[in-house]
Amino acid sequence: MDGSTVLVLNQNYEPLNVCNVRRALILVLCGKAEVIESAGSVIRSAAAAFSLPSVIRLVNLIKRPRPKVRLTRREIFARDGWACVYCGKVMKDLTLDHVMPRHRGGGHTWENLVSACKACNHHKAGRTPAEAHMHLLREPAAPRLSIYHMFFPYLGNQEGWRKFVPGWEPAIAAS
Repeated sequence: MDGSTVLVLNQNYEPLNVCNVRRALILVLCGKAEVIESAGSVIRSAAAAFSLPSVIRLVNLIKRPRPKVRLTRREIFARDGWACVYCGKVMKDLTLDHVMPRHRGGGHTWENLVSACKACNHHKAGRTPAEAHMHLLREPAAPRLSIYHMFFPYLGNQEGWRKFVPGWEPAIAAS
């Protein structure tokens, strides 16, 4: 029971998060959620038997802001495909580069950070790409976090969840 996970849906069937079975049972027994799909297992007490949930839906709508991708080195490199945005070489030994240098007012933001190989970063130095006669192969932008990516690690083992997570079909068809 401790290792099992349960998909938690909002009242409008939007996936919210994943919790453990114990938490899901508490939500159901307190009347805060209803079971949409069962895992097929049963847990018994002295007076009753409860089927373990696989997917639950909250009774009340929860309003929350959309999650955002954290600004980290690894996320910048992943956004840029582990390649230098100036020369296009794919490599693991990358550096971060500020398109508009920080000492000239450039911020530490998604739109100003790119991945660059050491040679291109050294050549650009403290200049803008135009001043260094370099061009960006793609413009930097903040990545959008889809609901599919949040639940992707669970979809391999939990086939019953796939119909509740929008965006999983295109990813399966593409691979």
